[in-house]
Amino acid sequence: MDLIDTASPPLTRGCPRITFLLLAIAIPMMLPALAFATGNPGTAQANVHVLPPMTMDSLDRQRTVRIYLPPGYGDSDRRYPVLYMHDGQNLFDTASSYAGEWRVDETLNRLATERGLELIVVGIDHGGEHRIHELTPFDHPEYGAAEGAAYLEFLVGQLKPFVDARFNTMPGRDHTAIMGSSLGGLISHYALLRYPEVFSRAAVFSPAYWVAPGIYPLAAESADGARSRLYLLMGGAEGEDMVSGYLRMQTLLQRQIPPSCLRTRLVPDGGHNEGFWRDEFARAVNWLFPTRPAAGRDLSAL
Repeated sequence: MDLIDTASPPLTRGCPRITFLLLAIAIPMMLPALAFATGNPGTAQANVHVLPPMTMDSLDRQRTVRIYLPPGYGDSDRRYPVLYMHDGQNLFDTASSYAGEWRVDETLNRLATERGLELIVVGIDHGGEHRIHELTPFDHPEYGAAEGAAYLEFLVGQLKPFVDARFNTMPGRDHTAIMGSSLGGLISHYALLRYPEVFSRAAVFSPAYWVAPGIYPLAAESADGARSRLYLLMGGAEGEDMVSGYLRMQTLLQRQIPPSCLRTRLVPDGGHNEGFWRDEFARAVNWLFPTRPAAGRDLSAL
């Protein structure tokens, strides 16, 4: 267990909750204009593909989906594990991101060479002004109705079958992971709890647990923790509400999940930003998939 002594590093007093929510709503709406204004030519690698907009049947909206295919894709009939990620605009390309991208494609291309880790990544663009609702699992008295269940219904019931039918995936739960940050971290954790038959591993970066306190009893009641791998990350500079939520969930999960299946990490100077999450991506994905996922291999025991 990678655990930092939280009594040692001072915690920076966080922004008021309303500030986090205003940023979550306003920043995604600015992305297209910012990318155009900078004239950024983009950094997505050749093995990232942008699909035509899909209609989300459960929400009656359209959404862009980005697919990363590993370097060896197409050279054989090999099938690959799949990692689903949120906020697709920020994963692969500076032209579509707000404050820098995660460099998921560059990182995975490197890991494919260094250790043979090859995955398909499905990045779902966020919905701008709809983001806070789509990535929140429970209604909130101040911030309104949650659409997290409908968003996951799209992901699990529509997008995943689409991907499995058209790409060389390993569709079983043992080879299916989910990852996100902030509200994306929150909905990723909820997805692992709500759909244990679909996802067996999740990376939960800087989760905004404070907006959805109902996730604590849900996690406490989960009987599938021992069958999943969960990576939980928080930055010590993200604010007291964020860090206290992380610590509460960490304590709860340590009672539910064997140490070999749970990794918690509190980085004292980590902030709530793309740079922090980019720097932590390789560590997390290496832990989620600890050995080379060769074609047809059963990862359920990992």
